[in-house]
Amino acid sequence: MRHFDLTPFHRSTIGFDRLFSLLDQAGGGESQGTSYPPYNIERTDENAYRISIAVAGFADSDITIEAAENTLTVKGAKQDSDANASGVLFRGIAARAFERRFQLADYVSVTHARLEHGLLHIDLVREIPEAKKPRLIIIEPQLSSKPLKQKAITAVAAAA
Repeated sequence: MRHFDLTPFHRSTIGFDRLFSLLDQAGGGESQGTSYPPYNIERTDENAYRISIAVAGFADSDITIEAAENTLTVKGAKQDSDANASGVLFRGIAARAFERRFQLADYVSVTHARLEHGLLHIDLVREIPEAKKPRLIIIEPQLSSKPLKQKAITAVAAAA
């Protein structure tokens, strides 16, 4: 695997330390852990996203979703009963416990989650506060190089 040197970016950017840390972590993320359960991330609108996780065999009571700061954590632990296990001849559906973490950008929050047809859908929305949205800065024209006080004295002398 290639390693990218991000040092030149550190010199010319301010406040992106967290982004560079995430990029460093992403270099070994999937290869270090498991890829279970599989998931999709889709963009449903300009500021809306959906994470779909395949959780066949899990009930909503087996899954916990936690959003803390900029991390979304989805955990699943199947409540396995011995009564069901005694009659099973072959278990091909994976029902092992899992924990999946997603790093969320600033101002991204979970709107709702639902479990249907073996897929857990988590809807997210990015809501940027008005104070953080880009705004147009008007440049005031410079009328003359004289200070305002000097203009006032010149105007009074001309009127007299």
